[in-house]
Amino acid sequence: MMFGRRDDSFIRGQVPMTKAEVRYISVGKLGLQQDSVVYDIGSGTGSVALEIAGLSSDIKVYAIERKDEALDLIQKNIDASGVKNVQVIQGEAPEALEGLPVPTHVFIGGSGGNLFSILQTLYDGISGSLLRVVITAVSLETLEEMKQVESWFGVKDFELVQIQTTRTKKVGSHRMMQGENPIWICSFTFEK
Repeated sequence: MMFGRRDDSFIRGQVPMTKAEVRYISVGKLGLQQDSVVYDIGSGTGSVALEIAGLSSDIKVYAIERKDEALDLIQKNIDASGVKNVQVIQGEAPEALEGLPVPTHVFIGGSGGNLFSILQTLYDGISGSLLRVVITAVSLETLEEMKQVESWFGVKDFELVQIQTTRTKKVGSHRMMQGENPIWICSFTFEK
């Protein structure tokens, strides 16, 4: 199995992708187990789904995506990686979650403006078991919603962090610093 893929190992097209450093931190905050059932909501290129799937062939990953171009890229990236434990689900969350096995862990990289209803659906479905959730955001609107999670639901281990990476880019004989977008990462465990 494999963890720690480089960004350039994914076919990207024009679809947003969770960058390597953000993937590594987000997957770490999920606290996955050998037999986890994971939803990657707003999967984009499938980069997070594939990082998770690369940890263990016993982990079941559901890459949920609504955009046709992204669905095609996810499948291409799955085929190129050779992993067998990612299932692509076409549709918009929360409706696309119906009929899937109950998750133990959820990564939300894109909510399509439906963050509250996605979280409500997940929270309603846990019935006594714990569910670990990690959400990433680049917009202030999503950040504002993430800040309200504690008042909306019963949660423990709530954490909200902001990270920003800077990469170097070769310009002539020098390397220039090029900052990436700051990313907010929210992690918590639902409990009833």
